[in-house]
Amino acid sequence: MATEADILRALGRVEEAIAGIRESISHLREDFGDEKDHAHESRAVIHRRLDEQTSKIGKLETTVAISGQVDAQLRDQIADLRDQVESNQDAVLPALEEWKRMKALGYGISGLIALAGLTIGGIVAWASDGAVAALRHWLRIN
Repeated sequence: MATEADILRALGRVEEAIAGIRESISHLREDFGDEKDHAHESRAVIHRRLDEQTSKIGKLETTVAISGQVDAQLRDQIADLRDQVESNQDAVLPALEEWKRMKALGYGISGLIALAGLTIGGIVAWASDGAVAALRHWLRIN
């Protein structure tokens, strides 16, 4: 049988093994604690990034919505301006036609005046020779 010393030695070895196991468990707990802390920090970073992305997407959606509204307003204003220009053209068209008619009439009158001036100038030039001869004859200058 086992003696009391053998039993105490065996108990000492068991205590030593249990102490080693406790130390290993303590290290494992520290490692798991560190891992938990790292995992918590990593999740916090991921959640912060997700929040930032959500914020950016929200701002982008707002920007797109505002851009769409601005485009719609610009299209409406362009359509209104187009309608106004067309109505102004319709209103001004008779005056432009009248102006073109008056311009053509002015060219015709200018042409007639020029033709009359040339005719009168030609008559004066032709008659001046006769008038000088008649005046010399009347004044008896030869």
